[in-house]
This record gives sequence, structure tokens and C-alpha cells, in this order.
Amino acid sequence: MATSRTVAVIPARHASTRFPGKPLALIAGRPMVEHVWRRCQEAGVFDEICVATDDERIRATVESFGGRAVMTSPHCATGTDRVAEVARARTDVDVWVNVQGDEPLVDPEALKSLAGLFADPSVRMGTLVRPLETDEADSPHVVKAVLALNGDALYFSRSLVPHAREPAARVPRWGHIGLYGYRRDVLLKLAELAPTPLEETEKLEQLRALEHGIAIRCARVSWRTVAVDIPEDVAKVEAVMRQKGLL
Repeated sequence: MATSRTVAVIPARHASTRFPGKPLALIAGRPMVEHVWRRCQEAGVFDEICVATDDERIRATVESFGGRAVMTSPHCATGTDRVAEVARARTDVDVWVNVQGDEPLVDPEALKSLAGLFADPSVRMGTLVRPLETDEADSPHVVKAVLALNGDALYFSRSLVPHAREPAARVPRWGHIGLYGYRRDVLLKLAELAPTPLEETEKLEQLRALEHGIAIRCARVSWRTVAVDIPEDVAKVEAVMRQKGLL
């Protein structure tokens, strides 16, 4: 029987076309996966934190800094699949939070807001949004979210939505942050579902949930992500750390 326990899982794979070994890349002298793990600790809302990986080098590194690693199948297609594999064996946990392993500056307060959504028993899945910057409106790399009045997502798109028919129209515009929380049953269901038409069109995995009628509650935060996609991004993250006094 599932309880109200909340667990954070950091999916981490060694294979990456653009940045092989990315979770082990040193940032300010520590592997990136350790930075993510420490941010999860600082949030103070998780009963457990673990790294889900298919690579022994990552497992050994996680254990060397006192973290816990769970070995998962090398055939997991996505981070969500990796989190679902961990959740499948844990009937004692109700809420699972997927924390991307390439977010060494993930805001502990944002993680707290995400986990806090599940204090409402009606919430089945949650994510984060932030105010959209003006210069992001036309970028397909910044995903836009449209929200209902209760905070549930109506749609996610790489295009600017909603369209303002009148130039003077004013509506809050939100950028999506790709961190998710799930009730265990929803997570396992999503991992079993095939990709859906809108998901494949926009290349946005969260649309699979909406297309199947699964509501996604959004927590509004101010944090703007600084992810590591390529080796050159490491210097950018270290510069932000210096600016914030984290080094």
C-alpha cells in the first residue's frame, strides 16, 4: 500500500551524443550529479534521494560522495522510463519527482514548490512554470505553457500561445521548466503508453499525459534554469555559481 512518502530520482546516463559522461563532468571540482543531489537535499522535502543509472562509473561516483544509486536497464528510452523502473519496485512510495541530472543549479525552493503540489490529494501529476521573458517568445527551444485558472496545464507548445488577437490584450505568459512529479500509478501508466500525435508533433513528452486526459498541475516559480547540454555550458554554470557565491 503506497504511503505519502516522496522520493526524488535523478536519472543519469553516461552515453550522450553531445556530451559523453555528462553526469561525471566536474563543476567547481565536483561531479555534476553531486551538485544535483545536493540541491535535492537542500530542498528538505524528500524522504529519499537516489540516482537512477545504467553505468557502473556513475554508481561508484554517487556512492563515493555518500549518495544512493539504483541500477536500471540500459534500454530505458527516457528519464521518465528510468524513474518508472525504480518506482515499479517500490509500492511504499506515493509521489515520485523526476529531477533532471543536467541541472546542477536546480533551485531547492522550486523543488519544494513542486513536491508541495501533492499536498492536494487531487493532484496526479505536477510540473513547474516561470514567467516567459520577452526575448523567448519566438524561440522553439523555450516551451510555453497555457494554464487554466486552477493552475492546471491546458497545453504546452514550442510556439507562442495563446495568440493575442488584439495587440492590447494582456495575459500572463509562462515558460515551462521540465521537472515533473507524479503519483506512482500515473507514472507507471505513462511509461506504458505509446507516444501520442501531439507529443510526436511538438516533441514534448508531457503532451502524452494531456492527450490521455491526465491533468498536470503547475507551480509558478521565478527560477530560470541553467542546464548543461554541451561541455561549454560547464563554464557558464561555474560563472553563475561565482556570481551567487556558491563556489
